[in-house]
Amino acid sequence: MELQQIIKTATDNSISYQEYRDLVATHTENNTNTGAEVTEALANYTMLNNQRMKRLDKTMKILPENQEFLSAFDKEVYFLIITESWCGDAAQTMPMMNKVAQAAGVDLRVVLRDDNLDLMDEFLTNGGRSIAKLILINKETGLPVTTWGPRPTTATQLVADEKATKGVLSPEFKEELQNWYNKNKGKDTENDLLNMLKAV
Repeated sequence: MELQQIIKTATDNSISYQEYRDLVATHTENNTNTGAEVTEALANYTMLNNQRMKRLDKTMKILPENQEFLSAFDKEVYFLIITESWCGDAAQTMPMMNKVAQAAGVDLRVVLRDDNLDLMDEFLTNGGRSIAKLILINKETGLPVTTWGPRPTTATQLVADEKATKGVLSPEFKEELQNWYNKNKGKDTENDLLNMLKAV
């Protein structure tokens, strides 16, 4: 199947940000998770992510200096995001993706990775199925303009440095990364997305 068709099929089966939030909340209530594999650990991550997104949806704000550019944004594109409920990076970045999309008047659609592996495999990061992955799609051609993810620039560098020195990401490092996200308050994600939209 060609890329245009893969994207169209995924978009046709996609859900809104609010529907995704409702889905994560339902999994939290049922002590389950999205994805091919359901485990206690992934269900716990889902519960944490639900709380995290609930908080970030309320607290994250677009910087006033970015608001002007976003309000005037007029390109015919939409956000297609690949994610799963258990992904910590996704929980930290999706609320800001949603704020930026709303401010720019851009439609945001969400698909689950394990239900859309043919799409995921077109947008690998260093050969891996890393999420969250944002694909900016041209509405007219139905083709990708650019992509972003799975993490903001600074977090990507932190992970790369850790892997280079230790080979793996320890639980301690993952906690440090979440602390970095908490302090950053989505600003890195916001700047990355602004730069992406400015380059369109």
